[in-house]
Amino acid sequence: MTIDKTKTLYKILLHPVLGYLIFLFVMWLTFFCTFQLGNYFMEFMEAGVDALSTFAYENIPKGFFNDLVVQGIIGGVGGVIVFLPNIVILFTFISLITETGYMTIVAQLMDRVMHIIGLHGKSFIPLIMGFGCNVPAILSTRIIEDKRDRLITMLIIPFMSCSARLPVYIIIAGTFFPENATLVIFCLYFLGIILAMLFALLFKKTFNNANHRPYTVTMPEFHKPKLSTIIKTIGFNAGAYLKKMGGIVLIASILLWALMYLPQKDTTKIENSYIASLGKMIEPVMEPIGFDWKLSVSLMTGVAAKEIIISTLGVLYSDNPETSQDVLEKKLKAATHPQNDTKISKPVFTKPVALSFLIFTLIYFPCTGVFAAVGKESKWKWAVFVVTYTTVAAWILSFATYHIANIIFQ
Repeated sequence: MTIDKTKTLYKILLHPVLGYLIFLFVMWLTFFCTFQLGNYFMEFMEAGVDALSTFAYENIPKGFFNDLVVQGIIGGVGGVIVFLPNIVILFTFISLITETGYMTIVAQLMDRVMHIIGLHGKSFIPLIMGFGCNVPAILSTRIIEDKRDRLITMLIIPFMSCSARLPVYIIIAGTFFPENATLVIFCLYFLGIILAMLFALLFKKTFNNANHRPYTVTMPEFHKPKLSTIIKTIGFNAGAYLKKMGGIVLIASILLWALMYLPQKDTTKIENSYIASLGKMIEPVMEPIGFDWKLSVSLMTGVAAKEIIISTLGVLYSDNPETSQDVLEKKLKAATHPQNDTKISKPVFTKPVALSFLIFTLIYFPCTGVFAAVGKESKWKWAVFVVTYTTVAAWILSFATYHIANIIFQ
């Protein structure tokens, strides 16, 4: 690209109005393709998982091992692995944004906004990286020289919706807001950015009052991204996702199934299981924001890794023999609370509950990996602080969302 063309492109991308509109369009296109295009491949994989579940259910002798395979392993891991295409598409866009040099342009563009909240454009690079994974994003804050700037950036990175949250967004938004799923997901990502900026502004007023110089950097030459680099990035992240499915998600799914199976050795009597006892202990805290004990347990297990939220739901909602071989969307739609005195079974998921669940997933305790990263990169008191304030904020905003949505959707 010639120097004149490069300068013209810089002027457009850094324009105080057009530059932001272009950035929003790029972000919208990323999430649109991740959901809409990925949905076609996801449906294909769901059909495969559904066929495998049915085959196992019909051919493995009924009893302990059948329940373990169908409800524990396939119900848990299968419910998460179907999102591999969406993860691949998301990281393809992130790789393109990075390799073309556009991420540096965005950092320069956002310097105007970041300066208002007490940071500068260099802090926006880790925030964008947080859309992939919060842990390396926190590690990348090492590029920020000022210690207070670096700390503030680490504290707000968890608001960036990492790829681990994406399966939750797709399942809940796609199931209960099918006509506006892309818009709902885009709004969640955008809400995360807004919350990050609001809390950065709050932190600025409390302990980050430094005067910041504008972020200046030599603009990179635009170039065609190397296909080999993009393939390597996609392969690495897809491999990491599959490794997680065969590791922590598989172990968590089997453990959850065992807690659901015991002590009565009958998954159709889940209300008397160990996992139910655990869930009902925290249900009073979560009930005001619309969650029963099963949803509460899924969020609790999601502390380890957000994908486990989906595997937990897949396991817990496999207790219904009529839907145990179905894909997770059908299980969630069919889920009802135990019958009350009037013999009326109310659905577990309504639109207000779904919105509240999405908001809580976006904001609360990022994951144990983030907790460890913040602790190692700063001090452990800040790691405790970040998981505490995000979880409290999640409950408050979910409470408001649930009750306002109940009024709207009456």
